[in-house]
Amino acid sequence: MTQHFCAKKYSAALTPLVLGALLLTGCKSKEQGDGAPPPAQVVQVADMNLIAIDSKDVNKFPLVTAEKTESAAELSTTGTVSPDISREVPVISLANGRVVDIKARLGDNVKKGQVLFQVQSPDITNAFNAYLKAVNDEQLAKKADLRAKDLFDHGATSQAMLEQADDAENNAKADLNAAEEQLKLFGVDKDHPSNVVNVDAPVSGVIIGQNITNAAAAGVSLSGSATAFTVADLSTLWVLCDVYENDIPKLALGQEARIKVDAYPDKPLHGRISDIGPVLDPQLRTAKVRIQVDNPGFLKLGMFVTATFTSRKKEQHVVVPADAVLHLHDREWVFVPVGDSRFRRTEVLAGQTIDGNRQVILSGIDPGQQVVGNALMLETAGNQ
Repeated sequence: MTQHFCAKKYSAALTPLVLGALLLTGCKSKEQGDGAPPPAQVVQVADMNLIAIDSKDVNKFPLVTAEKTESAAELSTTGTVSPDISREVPVISLANGRVVDIKARLGDNVKKGQVLFQVQSPDITNAFNAYLKAVNDEQLAKKADLRAKDLFDHGATSQAMLEQADDAENNAKADLNAAEEQLKLFGVDKDHPSNVVNVDAPVSGVIIGQNITNAAAAGVSLSGSATAFTVADLSTLWVLCDVYENDIPKLALGQEARIKVDAYPDKPLHGRISDIGPVLDPQLRTAKVRIQVDNPGFLKLGMFVTATFTSRKKEQHVVVPADAVLHLHDREWVFVPVGDSRFRRTEVLAGQTIDGNRQVILSGIDPGQQVVGNALMLETAGNQ
């Protein structure tokens, strides 16, 4: 009897709760009926790439047929920005000596004729002494030649003596000219000599290499490296890419390349292939492909880029609407029906987008195969 009483009491307590739940459910159903249609019912399955849809909702995901098209394949590869070595000019001090002042640094923009550094050199002293001696010798030879001509005119000397005096004068002039050219080569003014010589920039550009410091040795024989600076004209640059040997037949000299700089993805560039390396890397089986590109001003040496080439010959590929391709985790996927209201997420290799908002599929599905027309909608439904 006590047990019966407790049951009646428990039933009476539950009645308001049940009524409240029924009323709440009725209101919620009414609210849903007033808005958009209910979302597709997804049946959860163990396979993460398999999505099962309630049979009543299958029509919400219409299928499209993969078509076959003929288009030029694309090849993408990574590369780095490098200087054009034909536009690199070494700065060399022909005078051996000690660096007394450096007026430019690595990374500086310099103009042709600008003083880069100064060298104190005993070569300058020796060259100027040789010049002074050549001046004295030439003056003496000239006087002797004039005296010989006068004697010959008066019959006091022979033709041979006159010719010997002329030859001595000519040799003295040659020695003087050589001494003057030596001073010019060192950059010394013969009228204002100094044992400190200026080394100027041979071209305009950017200093990309520096091998000297203050008080260091300079010159072609005293220093470890004769090249004190390296100046490069960066108005035209190289992009060096590694291309696998199987892809080399797709490329040709002069072929255009689209270049995307990692640091400036919104500023695409164009260049042309100027060289395809004749030697393969024995480990990676790749060849160096060189692209010549004009520098718009923001390219810097060492930047990473992605170069895309369009193949010279057309190939047949599969094409689907762009909405049929799902971009997820840096990969591309499509949904293929597998029967019983189920769709399998299949990875594909996507190519370029062509006219009509269509996506070329390089591998993963075959022509005539059906896929879901809107992959993102199905993926969203599967995640709910």
